[in-house]
Amino acid sequence: MSKLVKLKKGFDINLAGKAEKKVEAFPMVKTFAIKPTDFLGMERPKVLVKEGDTVKAGTPILFDKKMEKVQFVAPVSGEVVEIKRGEKRKLLEIKILADSEIEFESFEKLTDGDIQAASREKLIDHMTQSGVWPQIIQRPFGIIANPADEPKAIYISGFDSHPLAPDYELLFKGQEKAFQTGVDVLKKLTEGKVYLGLKAEGAVPAAFATVKGAEVNKFSGPHPAGNVGVQIHHIDPINKGDIVWTVSPFGVAQIGKLFLNGIYDASKVIALTGSELKKAAYVNTYLGACVDSFVAGNTKSDHVRVISGNVLTGSKVNADGYLGYYDHQITVIPEGDYEEFLGWIKPSTTKLSFHKAIGMLSFLNKDKEYIVDTNTHGEERPFVVSGAFEKVTPMDILPTYLFKAIHAEDYDEMEELGIYELVEEDVALCEFIDPSKNEIQALLRSGIELLMYS
Repeated sequence: MSKLVKLKKGFDINLAGKAEKKVEAFPMVKTFAIKPTDFLGMERPKVLVKEGDTVKAGTPILFDKKMEKVQFVAPVSGEVVEIKRGEKRKLLEIKILADSEIEFESFEKLTDGDIQAASREKLIDHMTQSGVWPQIIQRPFGIIANPADEPKAIYISGFDSHPLAPDYELLFKGQEKAFQTGVDVLKKLTEGKVYLGLKAEGAVPAAFATVKGAEVNKFSGPHPAGNVGVQIHHIDPINKGDIVWTVSPFGVAQIGKLFLNGIYDASKVIALTGSELKKAAYVNTYLGACVDSFVAGNTKSDHVRVISGNVLTGSKVNADGYLGYYDHQITVIPEGDYEEFLGWIKPSTTKLSFHKAIGMLSFLNKDKEYIVDTNTHGEERPFVVSGAFEKVTPMDILPTYLFKAIHAEDYDEMEELGIYELVEEDVALCEFIDPSKNEIQALLRSGIELLMYS
């Protein structure tokens, strides 16, 4: 039975630099890259190509030795121009110089009837060999799902509540059939249900409005209402021993396109956002695009931070860096490498802050759009128990005590306090409002890894 979940805890970060709702033309992206660092839990990547090789979209280029069945494939056709490694030969990027017209590897097409008649094993084999499987993420731990497991349910969040989040209506326009086919495939992978979480307010994106075979639940309230982890918590919380899978709407549509068209289609619409962009808009590209085509000559100054993703959970990239595998947004904000005397304690009418003593007017003028930079306005200091974390975590857990348990490496306490329900995005607001300036997302990941490898 569908639910309407009204969330009160959380915090909306209203930033300047929203993308204008139209797709703009930008210079052609020349290079694309797959970055193993985008895949949490990947331990032993094995490269299947060498520099100078030519590939098509869908050609296997990489796999993880601990899960050899899952192939990571080229997002575009072209020439492998660099296999970049770091310290101790750690694999960082596989770069591809793209063809002007993309060529595709051919995979088997399956009709609706074929999908219904196919075994679960056949569908999984098709998805792992063609490159779409990494779109399926396992909870707990937030890692790529193991095809050998069977989840108790599969969850899709149909909206994004992060700062400057893109409009899903625009991102998935015209993909109704692909999304439905993706849902049909996912239904065959679990004995449980496929859940779709939608925003309670406003119009439902056309791609999700008529979907069949998924239980639709609606959520209202501030960020992190759009986080799939929050939605799971209010539908059927994850307990020790449970496995659930999550898939982004892009991943669902990509799975659908594989079965409908027989190709690995990495095309996507992404949002260019942030106060420091001259032109904040949407653009058609492919997964792993080099950001220089969107950023070069499009910033108001040279002293900026380019982020693949959003300001809470995204990753810093160079001006010639690459879009993250799971990101559908690029954000550009001012760099904050300056010192500010008593900056962490001075009340301000211009700073955005969750704490009323500092950001006094952010509560009086909720429609104001703020320009934020990367300055933390203070240094890391002893862990302060302020009670603020609980106000931005709309889940029945005690985040302050959980973080202390991770610090103490208390395995039993971590489990009892709900670590299995969380990944980094679920505690990003805690990091944003933390008066102690702790790297809480990294702290949570350290706790997750303690349990993963114990």
